[in-house]
Amino acid sequence: MLRGTKVGLRARHEDDIPILRTELFDDVVNGSRADSGPWRPITPGSDDPRLVVDDTNERNVPFSIVELEGGTLIGSATLWGIDTHNRGAHIGLGLLPAARGKGYGTDVVATLCHYGFVVRGLHRLQIETLEDNHAMLRAAERNGFVREGVLRSSAWVLGEFLDEVLLGLLAQDWKPATPSS
Repeated sequence: MLRGTKVGLRARHEDDIPILRTELFDDVVNGSRADSGPWRPITPGSDDPRLVVDDTNERNVPFSIVELEGGTLIGSATLWGIDTHNRGAHIGLGLLPAARGKGYGTDVVATLCHYGFVVRGLHRLQIETLEDNHAMLRAAERNGFVREGVLRSSAWVLGEFLDEVLLGLLAQDWKPATPSS
């Protein structure tokens, strides 16, 4: 398990899937905002491609997020689109409703940065998020990500086009968090 100051990132367990599906993806509004495609219901018990892990796909590394204190599942995180030639990847995360607003997102981003830069030896990490996702923008900027641009009207979300903010962080600009004792 990768350890941050408040959270751990671990492999996805089979019993995580129904919780993540119910609390993250069955919510039409949250699911529509988090996914690049239209929301659609997934039959319980089916292989939901958003949640089932394909260990042979080295371009995407999904994690389940747990609280370090108690080990409670609080969300899902992914280092995705890993490009080993250009040494870059994208960061994505989703917190369960009960875990939002507690500073976990900042710690998840920091832990994913450690994984990307230290464990994987990447040069650049990138985040794309909706312009009104203030929590993700704060988490990214607290970890040193710089706003590099706005993709105007690039996301179709629940009947309207929204802007996406593009943020990037280079390995040489990353300042690792001080580990807690």
